[in-house]
Amino acid sequence: MKNTYLKLPFLVILLCFASITLAQKSNFTVSDAINVKSISNTTLSDDGRYLAGIIADGRSRFGVDHFRFQDPSYINVFPGDFVIMDVNSGTMMYSYRAQSQVTSFAWSPDSKELAFLEQKGEKLHLMIYEVAKKRIKEVKIGGNPLLANSNLTWTPDGKALMVHARASDWLDRAMELYNEATKGPVVVYDSNKPFLKWDEIRNTNSLTRVLRVDLVTGIPQELLPESNYGGVYLSDDNQFLIFNETFPLKTSYVRNEGTEYQVAYKQLSDLDSTLILYKKNKQRRNFNWSDSKAKFAWVDSGYVYVQTLGQDDAKNLTKGKAYTDEEKKKEVKFSVNSWSPSEGKLLLSSDKGYWLVDAQGENLELVYEFPEDKEKAPSLSLANWSDDERYLYFSYSEKDVWRRGFVRYDLREKKMEDLIIDHRLYSGLQRPKKSDKIILNLSDGDMPGDLVVTDWTFKEMKPLTNLNPWLADKKMTRSELISYRNVDGKEMKGILYYPVDYEEGIKYPLVCEVYETFFANGYNRNMNLFANQGYFALRPSVDLEMGYPGEAWVKGITAAINKLVDEGKVDNDKVGVQGGSYGGYATSLLITQTDRFAAAINISGKVNIISFLGDSPKIGTRNYTAAEYGQDRIGGTLWDEPLKYLATTAVLYADRIKTPHMIMTGEGDWNVPGTNSRELYYAMRRLGKDVVWVNYLNGGHGAGAASDESDFHDHWNRIFEFYERHFNKKDSEKAEKD
Repeated sequence: MKNTYLKLPFLVILLCFASITLAQKSNFTVSDAINVKSISNTTLSDDGRYLAGIIADGRSRFGVDHFRFQDPSYINVFPGDFVIMDVNSGTMMYSYRAQSQVTSFAWSPDSKELAFLEQKGEKLHLMIYEVAKKRIKEVKIGGNPLLANSNLTWTPDGKALMVHARASDWLDRAMELYNEATKGPVVVYDSNKPFLKWDEIRNTNSLTRVLRVDLVTGIPQELLPESNYGGVYLSDDNQFLIFNETFPLKTSYVRNEGTEYQVAYKQLSDLDSTLILYKKNKQRRNFNWSDSKAKFAWVDSGYVYVQTLGQDDAKNLTKGKAYTDEEKKKEVKFSVNSWSPSEGKLLLSSDKGYWLVDAQGENLELVYEFPEDKEKAPSLSLANWSDDERYLYFSYSEKDVWRRGFVRYDLREKKMEDLIIDHRLYSGLQRPKKSDKIILNLSDGDMPGDLVVTDWTFKEMKPLTNLNPWLADKKMTRSELISYRNVDGKEMKGILYYPVDYEEGIKYPLVCEVYETFFANGYNRNMNLFANQGYFALRPSVDLEMGYPGEAWVKGITAAINKLVDEGKVDNDKVGVQGGSYGGYATSLLITQTDRFAAAINISGKVNIISFLGDSPKIGTRNYTAAEYGQDRIGGTLWDEPLKYLATTAVLYADRIKTPHMIMTGEGDWNVPGTNSRELYYAMRRLGKDVVWVNYLNGGHGAGAASDESDFHDHWNRIFEFYERHFNKKDSEKAEKD
């Protein structure tokens, strides 16, 4: 008892201190949301010593000119603080004094230099950072070619770089097509031509040629003529140049049609020699290359083939060696995961599990069998293969709870070992070629992540960045994974975000942000803004069914809300719903089916799926394919399934809407033009409904949140005001009656 009494004052002091600390924290505001920093484009040197990246906040995307989408002359590399850090010490080695527009980082093979492209005006320039001298120099390329924003590739000797550049007359050709479509004065659309006009523009914009630039002299040598290259690689022995080409034939409304694909290579000693690995074909073939690019594997009809570059013979590694049904001789269908470090083995996978086979086609073995209940089994993704080829390292994520991390599988002992598994989020793993160090982005699941350096034991995680220390003084939400059953009885998951000053026993307003399926948490700007308004926020999952997509949201979202109301957390009269893009479409459709919500907001979402088919010309056939067999899930054409298109078009049911509705659009939105969303505003106004349409003339896809800084504030303040007005409407009416 004596010890208990001695401890009590100290506990009281701790509790008081915690209360004072919480009270001193200030709300997370719209300005704060803009100020949150993240690091992107991180690139690790081969020796694991140096890391380059771009640190930026929300302002980096405010300068986009949405109206110039597909304009060949428009370059927009997002600005930020270009940094290079020493991974061993964690110190910053280099940082531009002002924000810069840099991209396409590539470390030299000896890790002594970093190549990148920098936007200056309307052009990209080839730049080199020298580690020893801590300085940047520009490589002046002979002839001053127009560079394209694409991968840079060092030659193995570190003396030259492969770059993508435009043909000398490319810009004139590309701008002629673009100006014809945008300026006219007469624009002709003719179905007898093979391509939609904007497909022709996009195809032309994809054309580049590949140059080898000598870093001492700046003299360029053309390695590949103008074409559409999907991937260009150099073999480690510097003998072969491998390249994938895409050849558009016509605009097609059917997936995987209208295009041919080819894979070829050249001997660098004879650039006139083009050797075909996979001749032009309408079926794309994906090759899995070994690290040295000396060998490659692919799958055809479920069989795995391997071949050595420069040799003609391909070997089938799996035919007649594994059966799902021995009696019927039904063979296992495989996919390729990875080459081993020695390039003597391959890791394959099938529905049954992971398999190991040597590159000669012998000793095919099932080394890890998947659990029978695959829907509940944790997700595994190969992250690394140990140098001695004994261990496989996988990222790990459970499907029912937030338990994530990494595991190691012992191929010799056939055992899985947990390395690190907890509630945190691990993402963006980078591993260098010549070091056991790895870089991760680590988050506690609620706060923005930071980079850490560790190794494959995960015993120590050394912080590399601390991008947002000021958030410790802000009120931030906490997330919780919830389960509920939709109307059909299927268990669903959702992410619930708590009001920042939450007190148990009080009923709070709720805003649902809808889209499709949500599971993983992580820092979320929108959810924090709502939590700081004193709301619960919820990202509920729905079970979308092909052919009947319009039913999913009302079946799933209302069930999730019921659960929270029944638990006494949420005020049933103060529930709002909103979504962006596809979620905006869901929101408008949802309120034609239920009057459950006090307010609803559609941000850049369509309301008429029929007129939307031709509403986004700059992205070609996307709206047709999305409706017929893509995200919209109609399951057929307008002429095959007209009633389903009618059933999922919100504007046709505007007379049923009882929920106050705000529609937010961006005038420069090339994805979901505001003219489509506008239809519901006119319909609801004609019917005497409560509706407001806010169109940001500088905005893009995302309305005011995809505009400038002033519009960003306006966007969010309007959202807050809209919910507050309608959440408190019944309270005001009741007060007036009293």
